[in-house]
Amino acid sequence: MTRMNVLALSGSLRAASINSALLRTAARLAPPGIEVTLCSVVGELPLFNPDLEHDAPPSVRRLRDQVAAADALLIASPEYAHGVTGTIKNTLDWLVSCEAFVNKPVAVLNASPRAHHADAALRETLKTMSAVIVEAASLTIPLLGANIAETDMAETPAIAHAVREALAALYGAVVLRQAEGGPAFPV
Repeated sequence: MTRMNVLALSGSLRAASINSALLRTAARLAPPGIEVTLCSVVGELPLFNPDLEHDAPPSVRRLRDQVAAADALLIASPEYAHGVTGTIKNTLDWLVSCEAFVNKPVAVLNASPRAHHADAALRETLKTMSAVIVEAASLTIPLLGANIAETDMAETPAIAHAVREALAALYGAVVLRQAEGGPAFPV
């Protein structure tokens, strides 16, 4: 594999979200051969309704198409009330019946060491949905309260190093999966 497409999902819709900023930083720091694209439809998704599964709204179809086209996922989400945000939960609910999600390599980035409840809940949901969590690519980068502007994240050595290491580990997991005879992502 010479190129890896990573779809980044943010659990926050806030304009000043550090989780979204971290994902955009990952896109800027991605080395040649890795393209990180922030999912643009998360905020357009209707509330999950199983009655709409078979005739999914256009935004849900776009989400599922983006997941199917990705070799791996990169997820960053804040914690609210000791759990995942409604934004990321709603996004994942729309992907429960998406065959392309099954066995998809996923890295979880946590922008706050205090967000351990949401991190654990997110991982449990992902495991239940049959995602393959790449632990070597999943890490906590303490940004909450660090007062680092998004424009400075890529220039901060510790952050840049951690993000690059996470992307390299995710790339390695996808390449290893292919070498073992498995697809880069299931269809």
